[in-house]
Amino acid sequence: MKLFAISDLHLSGVTDKPMNVFGSGWEGHFEKIKSDWQAKVSDDDTVLIGGDTSWGMKLEEGLFDVREVARLKGRKVFVRGNHDYWWSGISRVRSGAPDCIFLQNDCVKIGKYVIAGSRGWTCPGSADFTEHDMTLYLREAERFRLAFKEAEKILTEGDELVVLMHYPPMNVKKEDTLFTELFEEKGVKKVIFGHLHGAGYYPLKSEKNGVEYFLTSCDKLHFALTQIG
Repeated sequence: MKLFAISDLHLSGVTDKPMNVFGSGWEGHFEKIKSDWQAKVSDDDTVLIGGDTSWGMKLEEGLFDVREVARLKGRKVFVRGNHDYWWSGISRVRSGAPDCIFLQNDCVKIGKYVIAGSRGWTCPGSADFTEHDMTLYLREAERFRLAFKEAEKILTEGDELVVLMHYPPMNVKKEDTLFTELFEEKGVKKVIFGHLHGAGYYPLKSEKNGVEYFLTSCDKLHFALTQIG
């Protein structure tokens, strides 16, 4: 089994919000993603999707886009992004697309991979971090602690602990955060995240204290999946 990742698909199957307003590269972006996806992925592989899947505001609008992704090859694992307003109530989300996996402060084991997921939040030291963000940052760190408690119940020797989140887990200076400290403490091997778009200086792949970090926003990857494992 291979492990792939991509994030920030920003689909709008039943909403009027085309992404090409952010640049010509977004023209037909889902077709580009689908073409690359179907060429790379087998039915036995798994794709991690790091949030901001749909512009939908209502549950059925978001699930419409999720079901379009579900038609593609492989297993699909989702976490919520800051624009996934349709994601309201994890039970309703899961029942609406039972052939997909949705993580919210918990985990799933697929092959040798134990994947722990939560949204994350803006970290201290980021340019847009405010006093209001501190409360949410602390809350998301606690949610990851809950996810790791669940992961500890199913981890066995030889498994690889992977984190799927939406926000970057540290600022561009790679300073320690509650997220990175927790990942190192729990023995996480790889962290997948998105949220960032356009030109920027956050690397697509980096390493900090033995943990590999992968930025997988689809425009950063030229609308192609990246192989994680």
